Amino acid sequence: MFEEASEVFDNMFKSSFPLTFIVFIPAVLILVSPLPAEAAHEFTVYRMQQYDLQGQPYGTRNAILNTEARTVEAEVLSRRCVIMRLADFSYDKYQKALRQSAGAVVIILPKNMSAVPQDIVQQFMELEPEMLATETIVPVYFAMEDDELMSIYTQTLTSSSSQGSLSAAEVLLHTATANGFQMVTSGAQSKAINDWAITSLEGRLAGVGGEDLPTIVVVAHYDSFGVAPWLSYGADSNGSGVSMLLELARLFSKLYTYKRTHAAYNLLFFVSGGGKFNYQGTKRWLEDNLDHTDSSLLQDNVAFVLCLDTLGNGDSLHLHVSKPPKEGTPQYALLKELEMVIMSQYPEVKFSMVHKKINLADDMLAWEHERFGIRRLPAFTLSHLPSHRLAQRSSIMDVRSVSPSSRHGAGEPPAGPHVDVKKLGRNTKVVAEALARVIYNLTEKGAPGDLQIFTEQMQVQEEHLSAVVDWLTAQPRAAQLVDKDSSVVSTLEYHLGRYLKDVKRHYVKADKRDPEFVFYDQLKQTMNAYRVKPAIFDLLLAVCIAAYLGMMYLAIQNFGVLYGVVRRITQPKAKSH
Repeated sequence: MFEEASEVFDNMFKSSFPLTFIVFIPAVLILVSPLPAEAAHEFTVYRMQQYDLQGQPYGTRNAILNTEARTVEAEVLSRRCVIMRLADFSYDKYQKALRQSAGAVVIILPKNMSAVPQDIVQQFMELEPEMLATETIVPVYFAMEDDELMSIYTQTLTSSSSQGSLSAAEVLLHTATANGFQMVTSGAQSKAINDWAITSLEGRLAGVGGEDLPTIVVVAHYDSFGVAPWLSYGADSNGSGVSMLLELARLFSKLYTYKRTHAAYNLLFFVSGGGKFNYQGTKRWLEDNLDHTDSSLLQDNVAFVLCLDTLGNGDSLHLHVSKPPKEGTPQYALLKELEMVIMSQYPEVKFSMVHKKINLADDMLAWEHERFGIRRLPAFTLSHLPSHRLAQRSSIMDVRSVSPSSRHGAGEPPAGPHVDVKKLGRNTKVVAEALARVIYNLTEKGAPGDLQIFTEQMQVQEEHLSAVVDWLTAQPRAAQLVDKDSSVVSTLEYHLGRYLKDVKRHYVKADKRDPEFVFYDQLKQTMNAYRVKPAIFDLLLAVCIAAYLGMMYLAIQNFGVLYGVVRRITQPKAKSH
């Protein structure tokens, strides 16, 4: 019976190829069917800055990603999405990914940025300007750490790291059998944003006693800056400066309410936009007031312009000037009053004047007062930073506060820039007292240096300062994200309107023919990580299928022979007598 079945199958497979095809095609389809891609995780990523300034491109120029994940430990990074944690990030590793033409770079940030150790914070802040110094075609993203993303990173790290110590055959086998992750972004390619308007705000307190009264201008820019716009909260730079300006407006509006304390100075408050982009809002405001109108407080008797920048921490205050003030001028009087108030009331604070000439050859101005200095208006910037080059002025690490766990020792400062409300309140009191002494000419009237004007009902309110900083740092304020309809602008306008008169907006748009600045979209995207087999797995699977089909074909074509061999092997031997 078995011999007959053998002949039937043998003849069937040899003479009827379609029947053979029908029998084996289901098995082949099952074997070669692609493995379904499993969506391992979906998460939000924040793209690195992309903008043009003075015709020079900065940041990443790409926003599309669809490639396999690797960590920087892998030997080959070309056309791969390189994932690295902030704790392991270095400029050399970043450059390695760029040199090998990686498909993208994803940097995983910890959930609590304020708890990052100080050495890591300082290193990353110093690297941020380097990352933005030149353009790159490699898309660079930042993602906030979560359990699923860390699991993806750990599996990818294990896969990438193990390959260095294995033989070639082991690497091939490991690569073919390991699970991988395909990283895919949902957004489109980035494009320039047309007609973007940067908004600035002004308000004033009019002096009393004459027509040609001197004007004191108080300025602070409200926008923030960092390597990724959606992660730029700018607590100290310059949430502290804006909160101080609003508190000064509140205090002096009270003084100007009463006839007895209504001074013979106009006070002009200006909250500027685009500060981190070469102070574009201030530049346009000056052009509007000095070139395009016949009546402006800036065209008359300007005593001085005081710019407030990064004042939420430290035990030192620096008055940055482009030209040292001359004795007998209002700006010299402010310098001396600041020295007197600090020496008499806050001896623990170190005060100094920092002189730096304006370098028009630089792409970026150092401080905001230089915009006024170019238009020959006496101006200076007050900051607790001794230099404009310090990295904390433009970092995503500039957050509201820090956790005590980030401190390495009891006497060491907390990690990264942040706002200390006590010190912000003290600095606000110093500025308020010094301005009042200039406005009311108290030194020439013989008032002692330790005389305090802002006490009791008129004292600086730290809870107001804290509330403003909390509100400002509740959302990113990068210039690309704050349009004219933003809640940031409307809320600032509301607060200015509570204390000042003639509050108005000023807009600046880039020139269409020769734009000074260009912003781009796709700064916040959704990324999907799909669990997939590597590409070499498909090749190995195809080889195995081909070998299997070849063996089956040979077995079918020689079914009779094969059956005879098997039968001879399995047939019991006859006993010999």
